[in-house]
Amino acid sequence: MPSISGFDHVAIIVADLDAACGFYRDAFGAQQVNEHAVAGKVALRQIAIGGALLSVHQAGNGLDLVARRPTVGAADICLRWSGDIGSAVRLLNEHGIAIIEGPTPRRTAEGLPSRSVYFRDLDGNLLELMAADSN
Repeated sequence: MPSISGFDHVAIIVADLDAACGFYRDAFGAQQVNEHAVAGKVALRQIAIGGALLSVHQAGNGLDLVARRPTVGAADICLRWSGDIGSAVRLLNEHGIAIIEGPTPRRTAEGLPSRSVYFRDLDGNLLELMAADSN
């Protein structure tokens, strides 16, 4: 029987589309893969971060097919980190991104032990970088 195989993308609402996409590009190497304009103005961009796709919507973009109450800064997203947690901490520090908690012990979706650091993007969305413990 067919079933859900994973997430395709997650959408967030931002106050400034260019600034938000710049944050993800500069800190994490995100690359733009698509954008959609309404009446000649860019309403959203899709950016790739590792194997994840983030759909970044400009607040008030006029699109109808969105959450019932699209709100800037309402997301809470965990991203898997391919290195150890120390390298994630160093990256955040290099970019002047304040860590609000961590490294903290956690478990991955598969139940493996991991460590996470938490921080916020420019809009206040809570982001987590999770590194599975190596055995």
